[in-house]
Amino acid sequence: MAARSGRLGTWLKMLAVGGAVCIGGPAFVLWVQPTDEELFKKYNPELQKKSLERRYEKQKDFDDFVTQLKEYSKSDKPIWVVQKEAERKRKEEALRQDFLDAEEAKARKEAMRKESGLSSGSDS
Repeated sequence: MAARSGRLGTWLKMLAVGGAVCIGGPAFVLWVQPTDEELFKKYNPELQKKSLERRYEKQKDFDDFVTQLKEYSKSDKPIWVVQKEAERKRKEEALRQDFLDAEEAKARKEAMRKESGLSSGSDS
């Protein structure tokens, strides 16, 4: 019976230590970790000013990201597939717009050549 009480004592000690580590560890981290306001107060004034200026922009970017995720989640496809498709569509649209801009610039250049009386034979 003495051996059993020794094992029981060991188990109780281990449960107490495990509880202290599992509960006390995160509690210690929360106690030591500074809040966002404390970190912000430690910034130098120049960084505080930049942070305040960019806060709206960052919030808007985050809101746009969440809105896109909500939109992507409406599809039956996985979100990462829908994101790749949307990215591909954006790239195609950007390429199409670049092509149209180049065509417009070429047309303007040709019109300027005709207006100034230069020949349109050379393309530089």
